[in-house]
Amino acid sequence: MRVVLAEDLFLLRDGLVRLLEAYGFEIVAAVDNGPDLLRSLLELKPDVAVVDVRMPPTFTDEGLQAVLRARREAPGLPVLVLSQYVEQLYARELLADGSGAVGYLLKDRVFDSDQFVDAVRRVAAGGTVMDPEVIAKLLTHKARAAPLAALTPREHEVLALMAEGRSNAAIAARMVVSEGAVTKHTSNIFAKLGLPPSEVDNRRVLAVLAYLNT
Repeated sequence: MRVVLAEDLFLLRDGLVRLLEAYGFEIVAAVDNGPDLLRSLLELKPDVAVVDVRMPPTFTDEGLQAVLRARREAPGLPVLVLSQYVEQLYARELLADGSGAVGYLLKDRVFDSDQFVDAVRRVAAGGTVMDPEVIAKLLTHKARAAPLAALTPREHEVLALMAEGRSNAAIAARMVVSEGAVTKHTSNIFAKLGLPPSEVDNRRVLAVLAYLNT
């Protein structure tokens, strides 16, 4: 089974190479940055890729960006993400096509070699392997985002302008509606987001935070 491995830390990358080779995998490329990963995936077309998330040059999301682009050009390319972090946006995008052959494991929750190698094989075979903690965080995000889905397009527009720091009067002028209409939209937003009147909490701030956290 041919594997492309992407990990920027030398000792971990070397350890993973030795581990996978001991179980009979062929490492066709072991890279330490996003551009080399993308090139290897598209040129070598491995049976499975084992990929870190944060890699050079910016150490943000190069690994996931590379596999997402590769899967757009080679649909169904098997990818197992192995990371310290749960990147919710890209994890959801990776799962979105529903074709399987994806996995997402957290490095500090892989407890033995058999568990890891089994995950690699299952993903290569077209299966899905998700760490329970990753699933929990994705579900938490979904639960938080659900109330926003109940907002009308007009209410979304009002909330977006609130997030820009605009007052009701400024929002009314921007949308060419009365200030009373904006007040009504704002009340509906608070109700749908479950933000009752409070003497200690600023509902406007809480609504904007809910908007920004989706």
